[in-house]
Amino acid sequence: MSRESPRSPAENAELALLLELAGTPKPGNVDRHRDLEELRFEQFLAGSVGSASGLRMAAAGAPLGRAFERSVAGMSRQSGGNTQFGCLLLLTPLVAAAAQDDLSPSGVERRCRATTVDDAVAFYRAFEHVDVAVGDPPEGADELDARRGAAAEPALRERNMTLWDVMELSADPPAGEPDTNGLEWVEGFPRTFTAADAVLADDGPVTDRTARCFLDMLAAEPDTLVATNHGADTAREVQQRAGKTLTAVRESGSLDPAEELAEAFVVEGINPGTTADRTAATLFVALERGLRV
Repeated sequence: MSRESPRSPAENAELALLLELAGTPKPGNVDRHRDLEELRFEQFLAGSVGSASGLRMAAAGAPLGRAFERSVAGMSRQSGGNTQFGCLLLLTPLVAAAAQDDLSPSGVERRCRATTVDDAVAFYRAFEHVDVAVGDPPEGADELDARRGAAAEPALRERNMTLWDVMELSADPPAGEPDTNGLEWVEGFPRTFTAADAVLADDGPVTDRTARCFLDMLAAEPDTLVATNHGADTAREVQQRAGKTLTAVRESGSLDPAEELAEAFVVEGINPGTTADRTAATLFVALERGLRV
């Protein structure tokens, strides 16, 4: 599908990060109305701007792993730590595809499948820039624990694991919950493209559309970060609560029920960050396809 945006793909990716942040309310996440205990609105603003050099590398055709690592390094240059690691993992291949006028499920999948062992090594190095909440590696694969950073390089090279292989393992682990960001990578970003169509079909301010998009995706499946931090049962409970809130939002035509859920999640320490990642990816696709701001 041809591009319909007046901005470059890298500019749209940065704008998508900023719009994701501005969307309010996004229950449990930083937005323009609420901070978290250790993460603040302005730190996400700085992270968005800092990621721009890596996003430009992706648009220029740099290897995905290297572009991602650069974007994370830039994002990390603020005082809050990890603000948008998962967002950038999704945006990097999307930007690369859009820059070649190939922003489609098959176009993005081609770029993800073409990744190399060097891309996987760069992905692991990115974990050295910020602390990222990840689950334990599969049994017998401690050497592939992402928290090892660059120390995992020998194991990656010995196993000849590309970045696609790493994402495939996270999407279908031998035990535990699948990572929905990994699923997006290996399935051609189906949730992202479907949600982008819904955002384009919606109306009203983009920040309100963002809030509705976030709630819709949170109600659709358990959030990986919630499952990592609080367990699978809590993630499913959060999904159910989001579903009830989404129904209330649709029936009332107001985002007030989502505001109530947002306040509750902040008090409970529930942070559906993986859903925020996909919201940023969704906004990028929508912007590329003509979403007006």
